[in-house]
Amino acid sequence: MRRAKRLPLEVLAPYLLDVPKESGTLCWADVFGNQHPVELEVGFGKGLFLLTNSQARPDTNFVGIEIDRKYQLFTATRLAKRGLHNVKLAGADARTFLAEHVAPASVQTIHVYFPDPWWKKRHHKRRLFTPEFAAACQRVLQSGGRLFVVTDVEEYFQRICQMLGEQKELQLELPTAPSTTVLAADLTNFERKCRLAGNPVFRATFVRLQAENS
Repeated sequence: MRRAKRLPLEVLAPYLLDVPKESGTLCWADVFGNQHPVELEVGFGKGLFLLTNSQARPDTNFVGIEIDRKYQLFTATRLAKRGLHNVKLAGADARTFLAEHVAPASVQTIHVYFPDPWWKKRHHKRRLFTPEFAAACQRVLQSGGRLFVVTDVEEYFQRICQMLGEQKELQLELPTAPSTTVLAADLTNFERKCRLAGNPVFRATFVRLQAENS
């Protein structure tokens, strides 16, 4: 990663979400100081998606979740230099974050772009998507909310779709075929590399249905 000059931590602090050490749900109105809808990005890397979309949609709040500290600070610097105030970055494992800190039906959209495939079979247990994570996504999405998944690994894509399809209140909205073109607002740095290399990219969109007991 090309090293940009990082801003001082006191300047970046407003962008770094204070994740509770103990279990406890976050109140988005308290976090952002408004009632705007909230979207999550899991594993934001260098932050291109957050940067592009937070500028384009100032009336939407974005929460990026990333376990790697260097990417948190890199992305926070990019946001701070542009004076964007509708993004918070959480340094956490996304599986724990959703399970312990995100309230039910409190998120409008979840974005998961190019999760680590952990290629070796013995490492598959480290993958982000598990039946528990799929259930957590269903739980935190509002009725009508959407989950966008993108990967360049077909085997992992099929497994993800299977796990999400097993959730009673998630429905596949957009079955997809491999593609090498995408809308600019959806690009991540990794996707740019895939597109330039001509590698296929697999996409799916799942929508949260109205709960039967609602």
